[in-house]
Amino acid sequence: MRVGLVLEQCLAPVPGGTGRYSREIARALARRAPAGSAVAGATAWHRELLRIEGVPSFRLVLPRRALIASWERGIGPGIGGDLVHALTPLAPPRRRTPLVVTVHDAVPWTHPETLTARGVRWHRRAIERAARSADRIVVPTHAVADELARHVQLDDRVRVVGHGVSADLRVPEDADARAATMHLPDRYLLTAATLEPRKGLSVLLEQLAAPAAPDIPLLVAGQAGWGDLDLPSEARRLGLADRVRILGRVPDADLAVLMARATALVVPSRAEGFGLPMLEAMSLGTAVVTSADPALVEVAGGTTLVAADHELAGALRTVVDDDLLRARLGAAGRDRATAFTWDAAADALWVVYAEIASSRA
Repeated sequence: MRVGLVLEQCLAPVPGGTGRYSREIARALARRAPAGSAVAGATAWHRELLRIEGVPSFRLVLPRRALIASWERGIGPGIGGDLVHALTPLAPPRRRTPLVVTVHDAVPWTHPETLTARGVRWHRRAIERAARSADRIVVPTHAVADELARHVQLDDRVRVVGHGVSADLRVPEDADARAATMHLPDRYLLTAATLEPRKGLSVLLEQLAAPAAPDIPLLVAGQAGWGDLDLPSEARRLGLADRVRILGRVPDADLAVLMARATALVVPSRAEGFGLPMLEAMSLGTAVVTSADPALVEVAGGTTLVAADHELAGALRTVVDDDLLRARLGAAGRDRATAFTWDAAADALWVVYAEIASSRA
């Protein structure tokens, strides 16, 4: 079987978690391909050619905006292969070739205020098209499957396939030198996310300014997204200017050092489909504090400290002050993270592809 992957998100201006997913699952699908099977990736026409280990990639004839517009209208270039898997809702129209679409969350319906109005409209239309025409819909958690079913007709085509931890996210041998270069303090909180409203970073800053919060720095790793979220200004307004550092997007080796040495990772998201940074920190033995988002709770499986917005300051104080609690959360999280690997996710997807092939035989 030849599987064509839509990998456009890998070259998006802000790839985010879905870009990371697309790259990692493509690599794993290539590694775990059954005998006689292979994958290839397609993107819009960019100056650069996407390069992913083991995944030959090609550029379609249209640039990004034109490609999106054509696919929305049910026209435009196809991907080729025996099956197409769109790794985000940006998918070609289904013609004769079977189509699988990954839908990462139900945010356009559950939290539309955290997206642009245009983004809400586009994602709803794209997911609704997938629900009408795709042979299978892949989602990362049962929480997403349950929520999507309230808004679109999915019947028995949904398959839950989790994520994994990148092999690139390992603490490097030069960790001490990297920590020194980044001027890491002895104790700090870390959050790793695209800087946009959905990630709950404004709530985090407000809670850090509360009297109950621990008096240690917050480091923020991630690219700016949409929404004009000005964290430095917000930190100054709240009297936190000397405690909040914005690091921007960091390479995986630095991210591994940041996560492994953090006192705790904080994930205050309004809505998630899976919570990949949480899983990555858990795999490194770092204690994690999260919101009560259903997908985060599902993936963590009881190994994180869950706090409502108004409880976050106290929860952070507890995890910072209690060495035994941090050790327990870190050990439990590390064990839990072993249940999620990209190879296991790829194996599950190859089973999905085989299901479709056998149903058409």
